[in-house]
Formats: sequence, structure tokens, C-alpha cells
Amino acid sequence: MNIDAIENGYVIDHIPAGKGMTVYEILNLSALSCQVAIITNAKSKKNIAKDIIKINDLIDLDLDVIAYVAPEATVNVIKNSIRVEKRNLSKPSKLVNVIKCQNPRCICNNEPIDHVFTLTDEKGTYRCIYCETKAN
Repeated sequence: MNIDAIENGYVIDHIPAGKGMTVYEILNLSALSCQVAIITNAKSKKNIAKDIIKINDLIDLDLDVIAYVAPEATVNVIKNSIRVEKRNLSKPSKLVNVIKCQNPRCICNNEPIDHVFTLTDEKGTYRCIYCETKAN
């Protein structure tokens, strides 16, 4: 397998095995015109396997979205083929328009307002700020 090195862009590493496509989809990476590589089930020293996403462009990445799906992931910033920064992620305290409330009667499903969820405990539970419905 040969995947080119990143010149300028990101390497999202340590994504739990099987969650790489979820990160790809929630970030809408299919809409990009640059090279994007998804590596699934790569060998990992920490875990048995991991997923990796390489993006060959310095796009605007929503780190909160990545942290919601894979808080153990790291984001490496690459410039001129050299890693210039490594960002460790943690679950965001607030998510806006990342997930939708499952309660059909919630105001956010019936009015043109944002879907806002807050982190409510150490287990990673998110709840809608309007109706307190737990996110799946």
C-alpha cells in the first residue's frame, strides 16, 4: 500500500477502529476537492487497530466534531511536509448543529433554531438544551 505523504494538511490519527468513516461523513470530507485518504484497521501500539484520515489541504476543520465522534483521536497539522503541531482532543462542552434532537416535539425540530447539546457528565452524555433529551 502506498499513500503519499502530506505536504500541507492534517493527519487525524488514533481514531478507534471502525469510526473513521463516521468522522469522514460527519466532516463532509467527500465534498473536498483535495486528496483525502482513509486508512482503516491500521496497526496500533496503543490498541489492536485504529483508523487514520489524511487530508492534503489546510481546510477549516471542526475539531469539536472530531472530538465528539472520537475524543481519543489526535490531529497533526502538517506544513511543508513537517508536523508543526499535534492537537489532543477532548469532548466539547457544547455541540451546535452536529447532532439532531430525537424528540419530535422539541422546539428545535419545529422552529428554525440551532440544535444545541451540552455535555452533562463524565461519561460523555449530551443532552438537548431545550428539552433535555439524551443524544444517541
